[in-house]
Amino acid sequence: MTLVGRTRARGVETLSLDAPHHRNALSAALVGELADALADCAGDGGVRAVVLTHTGTAFSAGADLRDPPAPEALAALLRQIVALGKPVVARVTGHVRAGGLGLLAACDIAAASHDATFAFTEVRIGVAPAVISLPLLPRADPRALARYCLTGERFGAAEAARIGLLTAAGDDVDTVLEPVLDGLRRAAPHALAETKRLLTAKVLQTFDLEAGDLTGLSARLFASADAREGMTAFLERRDPAWVL
Repeated sequence: MTLVGRTRARGVETLSLDAPHHRNALSAALVGELADALADCAGDGGVRAVVLTHTGTAFSAGADLRDPPAPEALAALLRQIVALGKPVVARVTGHVRAGGLGLLAACDIAAASHDATFAFTEVRIGVAPAVISLPLLPRADPRALARYCLTGERFGAAEAARIGLLTAAGDDVDTVLEPVLDGLRRAAPHALAETKRLLTAKVLQTFDLEAGDLTGLSARLFASADAREGMTAFLERRDPAWVL
């Protein structure tokens, strides 16, 4: 079963996360398929830019708790998006949680409709946003991240745009993205690649310096007793034992 849909229009390749029955959770299989699709785009001269979007009501619910990707695989996917020599644009019309926010942060441009919602839910299942912090911390407002990563609160698209997680939000995400995609189609491919290289240099430095430590931290946290209790509680639709 294909987990990533692919279409193309006037040089823009659209990759759609297509596991709506699992709320597009980041399983090992989905992460691998998305990485393969991005690699194809990187080597295809007919692709000017990539749009990353989704089917169903969720952009991504975060890591698939039944079949999670290895932390190293998720870190590699996020770095691949950042390092891709073509702009990657996130198009969101649904809910985004935990690891899904890492995908948004890795994209060069991200837009959402006003009915989208966002939450860093890791602390509520006993882990931390370790791997996704690699693209997130260099790009988003630190005070806002402190609040939302520590509390797991849900917030809306306007707030996501205010804190730098999104580039823009609007009633109709395609209306928001229309001038963006028009601009990318008018840009010279080599100039796009070099401009992206300038804009992402510090984010890639963060990956190179910290990815090893943070993937190790993620692995330790997911193997902890707190994570076992948190994930079991989530799957059983109950509060974990630590809730006061």
